[in-house]
Amino acid sequence: MDSLTCSASDLLPLLSSSSSSNATALATFLCGRFSTISNQLSDATHAIDNTYLLFSAYLVFAMQLGFAMLCAGSVRAKNTMNIMLTNVLDAAAGALSYYLFGFALAFGAPSNGFIGRHFFGLKAFPSPSADYSFFLYQWAFAIAAAGITSGSIAERTQFVAYLIYSSFLTGFVYPVVSHWFWSADGWASPIKPDNLLLGSGVIDFAGSGVVHMVGGIAGLWGALIEGPRIGRFDRAGRSVALRGHSASLVVLGTFLLWFGWYGFNPGSFLTIMKGYDNNGGYYGQWSAIGRTAVTTTLAGCTAALTTLFSKRLLVGHWNVIDVCNGLLGGFAAITSGCSVVEPWAAVICGFVAAWVLIGFNIVASKFKYDDPLEAAQLHGGCGAWGLLFTGLFATKAYVNEVYPGQSRRPYGLFMGWWREAIRGTNHPNIGDNRVGMDMTRHGGFAYAYHDEDDLSMRPGMMMTKIEPRATSPSSEGQRSPSNV
Repeated sequence: MDSLTCSASDLLPLLSSSSSSNATALATFLCGRFSTISNQLSDATHAIDNTYLLFSAYLVFAMQLGFAMLCAGSVRAKNTMNIMLTNVLDAAAGALSYYLFGFALAFGAPSNGFIGRHFFGLKAFPSPSADYSFFLYQWAFAIAAAGITSGSIAERTQFVAYLIYSSFLTGFVYPVVSHWFWSADGWASPIKPDNLLLGSGVIDFAGSGVVHMVGGIAGLWGALIEGPRIGRFDRAGRSVALRGHSASLVVLGTFLLWFGWYGFNPGSFLTIMKGYDNNGGYYGQWSAIGRTAVTTTLAGCTAALTTLFSKRLLVGHWNVIDVCNGLLGGFAAITSGCSVVEPWAAVICGFVAAWVLIGFNIVASKFKYDDPLEAAQLHGGCGAWGLLFTGLFATKAYVNEVYPGQSRRPYGLFMGWWREAIRGTNHPNIGDNRVGMDMTRHGGFAYAYHDEDDLSMRPGMMMTKIEPRATSPSSEGQRSPSNV
């Protein structure tokens, strides 16, 4: 490799003569230096991007500690060891199942729109499109989905059954769904080169649907199959609170999850060294990452405060457990659209997410559904709201930055896309303008039309005054009302 250093003594011999050979040598010398600089910059870009992704993976993995603390604090003391063991198994069993099958089913391109078919056991990996850091990051996401499920079925699940359940979820269920929405070949992927679903694909940037709804719905079915815990409802069917044994662990787990969410949402950009303007400047993907962290923070904090005051009005006291769940519900909701919405929209997202969680908890109580951590309501319900929220509030400029290559990609319904859609659908066509909409759309004129020489049909349009004209008896007969 050529040296990056260059001095006047290096160029002086090449410039002392104007011969073509010296000119060629000078060009070779300069091009060699430029190529070396380019290679060094490329290496630095890859190193920075991989370091950023690895750091994000570490943050997401730290969420497992948050799940463990949250689960431990939300169950009764007699079940603490069991729930802690399930959280350890999510990471351990999930690592092997995702390594052997999961990653290949999720991102094994080229493949079909339903399921991947390459990279089993990381064979022929890394590739030009992905490195080991990408695998680690996606594994952290997979075990997060499993961690959601463990909360729904806490205190009443046999150890071996949960081990099979967790391995199947991280090795097959979650990878197939993530392939649909995040792989370049997925049938609903927004990064698919062609045949985008509804011209856009499903924008689920960091996983309100892929992670939170998958984990929440899996937990929902698990809890329904196992039924409520003994004593959760009395003989009259009334709800009986089986409170967790440590609010301190719940708060600690919530803060750890909050911290990890900064790897979950901003880290989903995967790279940081990307400019949005070829001319350089202060604005680039690093700015979008910062904005994503801001929207994530605002949604969670708004949901926490909304839950605090709403529960105060509904039940009469301030409850730290409810506030923690509301905070996490706001995070789960904003995860889908965190990169493509304005900060003020994130406040709306968090406000609605709090009421979605409260509403689903009321419904769960009515139907005698028992979820010790409210995981299905929180992750499933708020995750579903997050997907809808993105379709309503995604900003056109941000959508085109995060998902480039589609000039007419739809964006948020409340952010102006509805005006373009209506204008494109309902604007009168050329025939309507020339003949008139009475004839083309309604089957005829409202009254007798005497101007046979409509000037609007001519290339040069002009306005004239229509004067009554004398008609012969024969022409009057032709234009009598009975003949019109």
